[in-house]
Amino acid sequence: TFWTSGTTKLIILNHTDRRPWENPPPPKKRGLGTDTEERLVEHLLDPSRYNKLIRPATNGSELVTVQLMVSLAQLISVHEREQIMTTNVWLTQEWEDYRLTWNPEEFDDMKKVRLPSKHIWLPDVVLYNNADGMYEVSFYSNAVVSYDGSIFWLPPAIYKSACKIEVKHFPFDQQNCTMKFRSWTYDRTEIDLVLKSEVASLDDFTPSGEWDIIALPGRRNENPNDSTYVDITYDFIIRRKPLFYTINLIIPCILITSLAILVFYLPSDCGEKMTLCISVLLALTVFLLLISKIVPPTSLDVPLVGKYLMFTMVLVTFSIVTSVCVLNVHHRSPTTHTMPPWVKVVFLEKLPTLLFLKQPRQSCARQQLRQKRQSQERALSSFFLKGGARSCTCYANPLSQAATEQEACCCGLEEAIDGVRFIADHMKSEDNDQSVSLARGIGRETRTYAPRPWRIAWGGEGGFLGGCPEPSRTGFLR
Repeated sequence: TFWTSGTTKLIILNHTDRRPWENPPPPKKRGLGTDTEERLVEHLLDPSRYNKLIRPATNGSELVTVQLMVSLAQLISVHEREQIMTTNVWLTQEWEDYRLTWNPEEFDDMKKVRLPSKHIWLPDVVLYNNADGMYEVSFYSNAVVSYDGSIFWLPPAIYKSACKIEVKHFPFDQQNCTMKFRSWTYDRTEIDLVLKSEVASLDDFTPSGEWDIIALPGRRNENPNDSTYVDITYDFIIRRKPLFYTINLIIPCILITSLAILVFYLPSDCGEKMTLCISVLLALTVFLLLISKIVPPTSLDVPLVGKYLMFTMVLVTFSIVTSVCVLNVHHRSPTTHTMPPWVKVVFLEKLPTLLFLKQPRQSCARQQLRQKRQSQERALSSFFLKGGARSCTCYANPLSQAATEQEACCCGLEEAIDGVRFIADHMKSEDNDQSVSLARGIGRETRTYAPRPWRIAWGGEGGFLGGCPEPSRTGFLR
């Protein structure tokens, strides 16, 4: 015992053969379960009693029954152009291996153990209609082995399966894609594939934003001509959600198509008439190219939206041809073209009746114009002609009353009336909506220009043959 700065320290030495720091720590005991599981795994996978390359059958004729079921986790995509469906599935497989059995009482009542799947025999079930060459599962998870030899294996997998796409009703289509599972090396005489459930499981399914799952039935297929063939096939019946394509494809096509109708409402003098037609045609061509990039390049079926666009493009092309014809006819004039008789019959007699349009003779403005023209003709006749229709008495020079001079006066009068009628018909054909105002203008032109042919016919003051002077302007205007 010694004192150090008010603190008492008592040192007791243990007089033994070994000092305390020389004794090693006691070994740490393992848990009972860990030691039991280790012994069980070593017992089951002992190379002297288990070979993973050998099929778990007591003899060559015994079948190994494998129960198969598909659980759909996610429908990743459906590529229409490449005709590939990508899915995330869990492939449930159950079978029995008599070599992986034990007595639970010998292993502390342990009834289940997890073993690496690559250390035990597997039935090598793969997707037969694979589209990318990856036939095996994505992750080799552990297999759950029970004491009676039953094995439960649930590996996840992302499969790309071939799928025949029907594009006839795109984008309101419904597809039926299949997934065919079969053992790669074992046939029906060695492995019997059994369908565990009639439908695929959707317990852990994540909904897709483009497709709706309608049904997932499964079936077991056998070949009557081949006794060794057996497979498990699941049908993925899916329906497309058309909202995206309706908003981004169909509605714009309908709106653009409706613009083609407005072409016929534009006036013929409007320069944008042809521009609108060609713009609509180009817009429809762009949408047709978009559809051709989505649907698969097949000649078996044409989608409805493609047929609709093609029919619309034909109508727009027809409207362009019609507009060209309308513009060509609109810019014609009586001095350059003569209206054929069949055009008069078709467009002035037949079509107005079919379209419930009034005939030109039933128009009030035209009727007033016709009556006014007839009254003017009668006034001219009463002014220049006397003694009825057979006699022609003119205000001619009293020195000449010959019959030839009277005939010249009548011929000059007929030419003047024909000239007035030609002017009236020409102005009347330009615009029907302005017929009333044209009637007034034609009346003024008739009163102004009617005496001029007489001046030409009679040859001025002395008359054409020296005996028919120009009539008085004041008397004509009366």
